Amino acid sequence: MASNDGSVESQTVWPLPKFSFSVNFGTQGENLSFQEVSGLETETQVIEYRHSNSNVYSPIKMPGLAKVGNAVFTRGIFVQNNDFWRWYSQIKMNTIPRQTVTISLLDENGKTTMQWTLSNAWPTKIVCTNLNANANEVAIDTLEVAFETMRIKNK
Repeated sequence: MASNDGSVESQTVWPLPKFSFSVNFGTQGENLSFQEVSGLETETQVIEYRHSNSNVYSPIKMPGLAKVGNAVFTRGIFVQNNDFWRWYSQIKMNTIPRQTVTISLLDENGKTTMQWTLSNAWPTKIVCTNLNANANEVAIDTLEVAFETMRIKNK
């Protein structure tokens, strides 16, 4: 009987680990590093309807408009890196450049296994780090991004 090195199972049986990922903000063209990405969610609103001569005394439910949340990106603060502040400061009279944001879940070889593409994304909120003289932590910023649609692709 041949020994099993686990390579077959790693392709079909095990769930994907979530700690290795990359984020690409379209116009900047480079992969950025983040500590955490959250808020990748979508839902379909429910429309309830009952016509007047229905003999059932409850409404039927139909799919309505799709709705997405806001994506939240968390990362450490780096010296002389103001890219997000520059992007955020362009919110004036709805003239902010919208971007395509791509989040890729990577395997142990650095290849994309799953990908989320957020279209027409723009920054809606930046939360600066809290400052504490007694803490021994890295300074962290949080960027919240609104987007219109999300496509998910499993490679």
